[in-house]
Amino acid sequence: MEKIIYKIKNSKLLKWQIGVIVFSLIVGTLLHFTYEWSGENKFVASFSAVNESVWEHLKLVFYPMLIAGIVEYFFVKKIANNYIEAKTIGIFTAISFIVVAFFTYTGIIGASLIVVDILLFVIAIILGEYVAYKLMRRKNESNNKTKILAGIILIFLLLCFILCTYFTPEVNLFRDTTTGAYGIYK
Repeated sequence: MEKIIYKIKNSKLLKWQIGVIVFSLIVGTLLHFTYEWSGENKFVASFSAVNESVWEHLKLVFYPMLIAGIVEYFFVKKIANNYIEAKTIGIFTAISFIVVAFFTYTGIIGASLIVVDILLFVIAIILGEYVAYKLMRRKNESNNKTKILAGIILIFLLLCFILCTYFTPEVNLFRDTTTGAYGIYK
């Protein structure tokens, strides 16, 4: 009986993860354009890509995964006792993958290719959610300290995405690959 319950819980969790992937891919794609569609609204800039820098494109992964993760939490929190930690590691994996893969492939070939960039976006979300799913399937790996740490990391990332939109460091991660400018420059 316990094995049946375990399989049902994992099935429910897997369905949610697939839904989160689809949601994140759709919303992340839309976030690429929402700043422009909003008439370059400064509030919308905090969660939308404002230029073609790697940093701004990380928002397209971070925000959809975070929003979907918050919604998903209320439906699967009893299944995965380490949900917050797993999602935090999944989000961090996704954004880290993009940074490493982008700078590696552009360093090797000397240019950015939109097809590869889109593929990296898709792989990053799938990889991040896969990592989160695998971690959530593990048992008894959570306590209040790890939940608090994971929450602090997510809040830190959120603040970084917001603040660096308006106060952009002039390093390569934040440089618009098409214009060479940084942050909101219009």
